[in-house]
Amino acid sequence: MSTDQPRPGPGEPPENDPFQKPQEPPAGGAPRNSAPRENGSPHNNAPHSGDSGGGGTGGEGGAPPPPEGTPPPGGTPPSWGTPPPGGPPPPGAGGPYGGGPAGGGPYAGDPYGGQYGVADPLAGMPPLANRGRRLVARIIDAIIVGVPVWLIMTAIVGGVDFFSTDGEMAGRQSTISGVTLLVYLIYEGLMLSSRGQTVGKMAMKIRVAMLADGSIPHGQPGWVRAAVYSLPEIVPCCGFIFWLINVLWCTWDKPYQQCLHDKAAKTVVVSTETGPRTGSA
Repeated sequence: MSTDQPRPGPGEPPENDPFQKPQEPPAGGAPRNSAPRENGSPHNNAPHSGDSGGGGTGGEGGAPPPPEGTPPPGGTPPSWGTPPPGGPPPPGAGGPYGGGPAGGGPYAGDPYGGQYGVADPLAGMPPLANRGRRLVARIIDAIIVGVPVWLIMTAIVGGVDFFSTDGEMAGRQSTISGVTLLVYLIYEGLMLSSRGQTVGKMAMKIRVAMLADGSIPHGQPGWVRAAVYSLPEIVPCCGFIFWLINVLWCTWDKPYQQCLHDKAAKTVVVSTETGPRTGSA
């Protein structure tokens, strides 16, 4: 018997026709005997649905392909395309003057914990107090405290000549100066910790505020600020030099124009007048 394969009939293309269009798989699944074996060879021995031990996976009744995006068996789902946990960060809450992390304002957090703001370190805070107003406010407070204390202490210890080098007169000078500094410390500490203003600052429309959030320096900050300003003057000679450097520090300090007592208490002096911020003199 001849082993030659039958030739294609009329109208059928030859088997090795290079222009033959590949046949589409049937709609019900992969073509019979086309499922690959585990070793990669064609699966020609898959049992039919009527064979014993049915339930085979080959033939016309093969299972449809899994839906798109289904992870492979035994593997893990791909990590790409998964949204990051947590979602976008909530908008930061700024200080009472509208500052926030995006704006770089100091009232959004502790400015001593890192660098100054991103763009403008003064964004979100009131205008800084004019240096001239700060000086006038100090003069007003010195008069309010110094004149009554000098009059009372003069009546108690007698007249004082501040230009005399006499031993007794020097003792009177030290007594009056010490009492004046103590009264001024109590006066300023009480006023700043209660309302952030002395009488002189109220007259000049400026106030002391916490640099972190603009609040009144209640408690310790107000007293620290008053103590660093007043107490060093008790030390002879060196105390006056420190006091002079302290009050002049705001003339070159940037960007908050702080004196040393401001830096010790982490405070800043701002204007109480509303309006756009302008540069301080």
